[in-house]
Amino acid sequence: MGHIPETPFDNIEGSHEYVRMLAEAVDEARRDVEQEVATAEQDRADRRKEALLLVAYNLAKLNLHITSSRRILNDLRSLRRLLLAERGLRAEDESEVGASD
Repeated sequence: MGHIPETPFDNIEGSHEYVRMLAEAVDEARRDVEQEVATAEQDRADRRKEALLLVAYNLAKLNLHITSSRRILNDLRSLRRLLLAERGLRAEDESEVGASD
């Protein structure tokens, strides 16, 4: 009987999907902020522009962290597949050895 995930974080795939959606939301927010910076520039609202540039900077940092998290999750998925494949091969090898005895 398989384990039914209760939250998106119960397995690596769910976590990876969540981080992917988060990355999309951050990208959308970055585009919106870029537009707001351009508007503040046109309106000569220097203080607002500075605040928006700080927001853009923090969104860029967040994007780097999310990208790193996605890579780590990809690595974990690959390693899990590798380990499960090795475990599957060992089980087959052991059953063949048991059959030939």
